[in-house]
Amino acid sequence: NVIDLSTGVIIGAAFGTIVTSFTKGIIEPILKAIGGNPNVSLGIKIGEFVNDKGQTVPNMIDVGMIINAIIGFLITAAVIFFVIIKPTNALLAKIKRDEAAGIPPPAEIVVPADVALLTEIRDLLKSKP
Repeated sequence: NVIDLSTGVIIGAAFGTIVTSFTKGIIEPILKAIGGNPNVSLGIKIGEFVNDKGQTVPNMIDVGMIINAIIGFLITAAVIFFVIIKPTNALLAKIKRDEAAGIPPPAEIVVPADVALLTEIRDLLKSKP
């Protein structure tokens, strides 16, 4: 379980940059086009305020950013589920089926004595300067 968790965290973090690029490069322009103005993101105006320069600026709830985050999360979750979780569960189910059917796990490979001796000689030769 710890290995599954750590694998998910590492791959999720690495995959996050890909998803961020995808959403910022493809999804965000589409949402801005739907909003009607490419310079303003899709949002809901909830009022106005005066900034430091004395300009009246709309106060917006950025719905486009929320939709962007949801799409990014769904892409990341789907990839982790179908690439890590699903195959791991299928492998564990196969192992349980094999155990229930009485099929023994694969035996360890026994290295013949002559091959082991040659490997030892090779390792000794590598270690000499």
